[in-house]
Amino acid sequence: MSLRIGTRASALALAQTEWVRDRLAATGVECEVVRVSTAGDRGEATGDKARWVSELERALAAEEIDVAVHSAKDVPAELAPGTELSAIPAREDPRDALCGARSLAELSPGARIGTSSLRRMAQLRALRPDLELVALRGNVDTRLRKLAAGEADAIVLAVAGLRRLGLERSIGGVLDEIVPAAGQGALALQCRAGSPAAATVSALADPADAACVAAERELTRALGASCQTAVGALARRLGGDSGAVELVAWAGLPDGSEWVSDRLAGSSADLGAAVAERLLAAGAGELLRRAEAEAAA
Repeated sequence: MSLRIGTRASALALAQTEWVRDRLAATGVECEVVRVSTAGDRGEATGDKARWVSELERALAAEEIDVAVHSAKDVPAELAPGTELSAIPAREDPRDALCGARSLAELSPGARIGTSSLRRMAQLRALRPDLELVALRGNVDTRLRKLAAGEADAIVLAVAGLRRLGLERSIGGVLDEIVPAAGQGALALQCRAGSPAAATVSALADPADAACVAAERELTRALGASCQTAVGALARRLGGDSGAVELVAWAGLPDGSEWVSDRLAGSSADLGAAVAERLLAAGAGELLRRAEAEAAA
């Protein structure tokens, strides 16, 4: 069997796609990598996650590719009609990394910390309001070069991306105190629903990690989270044979002045909706509406 795998052309996206191709090749599947330019790659400000995936979904619909490889955190809650997430493979470390320092506590008052993520900015401001947040954009290598050039004293990047690019040496410390984005560290393989490709790539699925990512995505869907809101969600399997999952969630204002968080364990099937309901009861809906209004002003 031969498959055409669609991907963005960034170094990280290509590294992720090579990971998928290698594992499919090990099962005897030949793969052609097709690079697709997305609105996000072109710098178009569409305002939502679709800027990273819509062109790949269009290529799927047009049967120009058979599989789209995404970072799961970039995939919107609603998929293009006629498509499905056919596999969530085994997940990398989902946490955020601090580069340039070993911990937030090590940073001096007023230190400059670089990130382009609204979620990271909000949680950093809540944890350390004395820090100066510097908007830092570009791919991983570009951001590390800006750190080396002194544009920031430290920067925050995903552990998974650094590992996939072989840049573990850049990790100064891991930020356990920051709740990652839903799906962070996981890949999502999207196919046309019911296609032979969907059946083939399903062999790469990790059911336990897929259940965790599904719980995180359900939480953000139930909250109505968008790129203009600061929401984190991380589900982890608990020990034992029960199959129970613990979901940690955070939602707040971009300036970090107000926020709510929750932690709940249970079956992954309904955990995302349950935690979202608890957050909404604690005022998350009002915070997210205020954040959207501020972004639109």
